[in-house]
Amino acid sequence: MVTVDIKITWADLYDYMLRHTYNSASGLLGSGLGAVCVITALSTKKWIFLIAGIILLLYLPWTLYIKSRQQALANPSFQSPLHYVLDEEGITVSQGDVTESQKWEDMVKAVSTGRSYIVYTSRSNATIFPKAQLGDRQTAVVEMISKHMPAKKVNIRM
Repeated sequence: MVTVDIKITWADLYDYMLRHTYNSASGLLGSGLGAVCVITALSTKKWIFLIAGIILLLYLPWTLYIKSRQQALANPSFQSPLHYVLDEEGITVSQGDVTESQKWEDMVKAVSTGRSYIVYTSRSNATIFPKAQLGDRQTAVVEMISKHMPAKKVNIRM
């Protein structure tokens, strides 16, 4: 059993949102279209394509930045630390007198970014474990996730 207390910050949310968005079809399509516009502008000297490409490439990260800041400030669950227990059954999170559990077999996937370990509890919801807050329990958390989830669902690099 591994226990950790995590306070999710706007930067942690932003990291999650970037990873989630740019690994979806719409994020990839928007980035690809923006890059094509920039390349077209450079080859044809039609600067309207450059402007369109820059807007397409910067719009998504900027809106995700704003959304993560607003969500971190407005959502009461991000105002105080969340207490996580990773055990043989799954992940239990509690805050105050509210407790929720998710079984390992119900987890969708686990991934890592440069900043966090993310365990998806559904296609769009996840548990975020910021590496900086895990400290010396980082290895234990990764081992617990890797041990209890099928290997095909885990894409974590330390």
